[in-house]
Amino acid sequence: MIKTIGLFAHVDAGKTTFAEQLLYLTRAIAEPGRVDHRSAFLDSHEIEQERGITVFADQATFAYKDHIYHLIDTPGHVDFSPEMERTIQVMDAAIIIVSAVEGVEGHTETVWQLLKKQHVPVFFFINKTDRTGANLDEVVAQIRSLFTTDLFLLPATQVAEEWSTEQIEFVAERDSLLLEAYLERGIDEFRWRQALSMMVMERSVFPLGSGSALHHHGIEPFFAMLDGLVMTSYDPTEPFAAQVYKIRYDAAGTRMTFLKVRSGSLQVRGTISYKHNDNEYTEKVTQIRSINGKQLKQVERAAAGELCAVAGLTMAACGQGGGALSSQTAVELIPALKSKVILEPSVHPKDALKVFRMLDDEDPSLSVSWEERTQDIHLHVMGVIQLEVLERIVLERFQLKIRFGEPQILYKETIGDAVAGCGHFEPLKHYAEVHLRIEPGPRDSGIVFLNACHPDVLPVNYQHLVEQHIHEREHHGLLTGSPLTDLHITLLKGRAHNKHTHGGDFREATFRAIRQGLEQAENILLEPIYDYKIRVALDHMGRVLSDIQQAHGSFQPPEIEGDKVTVTGRVPVATFMNYSVELASFTQGKGRLSLMLGGYEPCHQSEQVIEAIGYQKQADPEYTSSSIFCAKGQGYEVPWEEAAGHMHV
Repeated sequence: MIKTIGLFAHVDAGKTTFAEQLLYLTRAIAEPGRVDHRSAFLDSHEIEQERGITVFADQATFAYKDHIYHLIDTPGHVDFSPEMERTIQVMDAAIIIVSAVEGVEGHTETVWQLLKKQHVPVFFFINKTDRTGANLDEVVAQIRSLFTTDLFLLPATQVAEEWSTEQIEFVAERDSLLLEAYLERGIDEFRWRQALSMMVMERSVFPLGSGSALHHHGIEPFFAMLDGLVMTSYDPTEPFAAQVYKIRYDAAGTRMTFLKVRSGSLQVRGTISYKHNDNEYTEKVTQIRSINGKQLKQVERAAAGELCAVAGLTMAACGQGGGALSSQTAVELIPALKSKVILEPSVHPKDALKVFRMLDDEDPSLSVSWEERTQDIHLHVMGVIQLEVLERIVLERFQLKIRFGEPQILYKETIGDAVAGCGHFEPLKHYAEVHLRIEPGPRDSGIVFLNACHPDVLPVNYQHLVEQHIHEREHHGLLTGSPLTDLHITLLKGRAHNKHTHGGDFREATFRAIRQGLEQAENILLEPIYDYKIRVALDHMGRVLSDIQQAHGSFQPPEIEGDKVTVTGRVPVATFMNYSVELASFTQGKGRLSLMLGGYEPCHQSEQVIEAIGYQKQADPEYTSSSIFCAKGQGYEVPWEEAAGHMHV
């Protein structure tokens, strides 16, 4: 049986140390490495060793009893959480590691929600029980309060085959047939373990173990329990299907696509069919590699259930399905900041852009963009630590010395009312006209294209062009030049010319129609919002509520449990992005803060932001509100206010 297990934790909970002990237990490595000694098998990158944190989701392969395991050690720092999130889709089960000293921390709550959404079975391991200040009972109580009360407890010294009275009662309470059988005949070991396994895989029960990863205490019985409970059933006889969970470029510049084979098998020189951006691709696999830490081994075949990296796929993206799978997995963790790349004078911008396009392939959350007028590269980021790491990566991998500008809030724009926009593009020997209805859409819905144009008015191929141009890029709003979102754009009508319509004409007409519509609309600036959860001592409630109000946030009625209080609500990223430091200060590190981007809302300080950005809509080289018409063999410009009266349709 082949199983993929993921390790998740907040920074410094001991996740990588746990991984080392697990690899040592299964004889995958001769000696367990240590993070503080820079000798961990999975934290093999120099950046990770220097900082003592996991940055990349690296994997190892080992055997235990009759099973093959793929172990993925995921980043625990919030700045690298998109890397962590991309791996969740290929997990058969997850181990969440919680420190017995620090307890459940903010990032752990984010991990729990992501695993819950993907329906991944979860095992808890409470680590560092040997440390001063450890409180196992309190941490178990936190997990019950924050996550689930359905915990199947495993004492650190228990032999896997033994069943305690508490465990027997726990399982029996959830299966009446087992309870009857137990009262009549006692425990049938196989049947009980089978029932518990089903409960675990259905996420109705969550096993919990404890111990010390550093001193190898509790690891063996915990993993023996996991091995007996995690069941997979990958079928090599079914048609081939796979899921992409990572893209990497190797030292030679070869694009490697990391796959989880879900069914069937894949051979070198075999083909994979997949869809990307509505285009169909069928490409030949030129190489298959098995990955074990830094060790890469070329193989001829990958079977159902296995993880592998393949060469030959040019367009497959993270979350992409191949073969029998065609869905794109949605992501939850989206950056709320953007930054500009600052280049050395000797570096040509287009050379740097090639590098960042490769990094964008590897990490789609970067959303790398190029501004032609200023020759600038911009990207989206989670935080400043990510920028520091990116600087090192670019220098070490590509020998480019760069810096980044101060991260800025990633604003967006929308409109508050429905308008009709029209655009005409008719310089000499060119022709296209487009009419659109532009309406506000639901919050966080993006841009949705609708079509109400009859083929007799505009041929279908030109209608498809309009749709393509609407989706081909982010469009600038009028207030700050930020991306437009939350719009329903309907094609009403248009016109082409049998002789003079050429490629690009409908792009010009479509962009001008959007812009002309925005000129008539109520434009609204949107800012990113955090969904937050704060847990502090009851004595600190007043301070926390006051801070939230000052940050222009909102909160639900506080939930009080004993001497603790939990506050949830929404708050602008701009006013709360550094609050974790302040919270840690006045709670002496005992306060817990969980933040997740909760979409966009109207900006609480629009005027100040608009003034600070200073966007000049008339000077935007990529957009104009005016239309171009032709008379007497010469094109002439008509401003947006007058354009509707000149339209041909």
